[in-house]
Amino acid sequence: MAKKGLQTSDKDIINLAKIVGEKAILYKQPDLVAYDCDGFTIHKHLPKCVVFPNSTEEVAEIVKYCDANQLPFLARGAGTGLSGGAIPLNGEVIISLVKMKRLISVDLENRRAVVEPGFVNLKLTNSIANKGYYYAPDPSSQYACTIGGNVAENAGGAHCLKYGVTTNHILGLEVVMPNGEIVEISTNGVADTPGYDLLGLLTGSEGTLGIVTKITVRILKNPEAKQTVLAYFDKVADGSQAVSDIISSGIVPAALEMMDKTAIEGVEAAAFPVGHPKDIEALLLIEVDGISAGIEEQINQILEVCKKRNVREVKVAGSEEERGRWWANRKTGFGAMGAISPDYLVQDGVIPRSKLPEVLARINQISEESGLRISNIFHAGDGNLHPLVLFDARIPGETEKALEAGSACLQVCADVGGTITGEHGVGIEKREEMRFVFTDREILAQTDIREVFNPKNLLNAGKLFPSPGRCAEVKKELKEALKTS
Repeated sequence: MAKKGLQTSDKDIINLAKIVGEKAILYKQPDLVAYDCDGFTIHKHLPKCVVFPNSTEEVAEIVKYCDANQLPFLARGAGTGLSGGAIPLNGEVIISLVKMKRLISVDLENRRAVVEPGFVNLKLTNSIANKGYYYAPDPSSQYACTIGGNVAENAGGAHCLKYGVTTNHILGLEVVMPNGEIVEISTNGVADTPGYDLLGLLTGSEGTLGIVTKITVRILKNPEAKQTVLAYFDKVADGSQAVSDIISSGIVPAALEMMDKTAIEGVEAAAFPVGHPKDIEALLLIEVDGISAGIEEQINQILEVCKKRNVREVKVAGSEEERGRWWANRKTGFGAMGAISPDYLVQDGVIPRSKLPEVLARINQISEESGLRISNIFHAGDGNLHPLVLFDARIPGETEKALEAGSACLQVCADVGGTITGEHGVGIEKREEMRFVFTDREILAQTDIREVFNPKNLLNAGKLFPSPGRCAEVKKELKEALKTS
């Protein structure tokens, strides 16, 4: 018999509602449609229900119930992930953390802040900017993505070249384990603590080892000065080489971004055009920051490097307003593809910087072979590529063709000594591509770690690792080898 107010006889939904309240659970099909995917929209699956806890204790009670009743479950933030990590493949109970969005404390003396997982990335910087501080990781979706989601994916952003990705800014985590136990992991601000790096293991584990419910992050003092350069190139190869030349000259920019002609076409057709020339093949957006005394010298060095690489035009932002417009144009680059294509698939490979010209030429070849346009917007300074495969899902076969082209781009990254993801995660999108960079034994070692934390595999199952393949066979071989050794 359904409890009054709940129009269901499902005992699990009734019992979960007792934990969070009837107004904090969704279970009707029209309501669940909004949770059938994240930013990776090619795959869609409905959850069993969505619950909205308001505290760590409520998260723990939900997890204990799921564990006791063999219900698959997963955590979800803002749903901006791009690899399908929050898609419910097995009719999961989705634990949405959006109500847990408090800024708990700010400690300027020790340069740290404590937030709940639903706290929006950009909101942290906005909350402390008046004190002269900011939070460094800045994904393009920082206006919407949550810090809990950033921890799950080990998110980066334009400024990770100099300041690192999320894991470099995490000082402590409160985590609900897959059995409902609440644990705290902290460095206490010590740079090199003894024992295993559990913070490093959990950050980037894509929600497969535990659910983060509280995060202590490092905050930074605003730099004295910053300047931004915009450089236009007639050839992608010249722009690519300029990237390596800037780094090899001894400069470490705060950010070093690149867009090719198709990407420029998209951003100029979207919400934040800035008047980029329509006929250029590539642009670089370069930012340096630090103490005022050294900025001008770095800018002059960058200008000289660009001139030696046949730059058509290079200019320095004349005001904060102009700098802001340039960055708004770049940071909306993914969404801007909607202005020139009905659908797009964004990839996330990483390569050595020196391989940029070779890899971009190969991606162009993949585009020609597939018959699909591929736009390139990426963090050139650290070789984190984002090929965007443009397609029309309404045309039979084009979705599959886009997935094949995206996989081919990742194969190229792996072939030159790179890897298949820099910041978007593996999720379900790149599970099979894990074989491009790991052997069966290496995959097995990682799934063994998952089994320690998540032995029943109820938490976010089916993510991160490829289908078993030879894994069971490899495990048997290893056991036999141990017996005979």
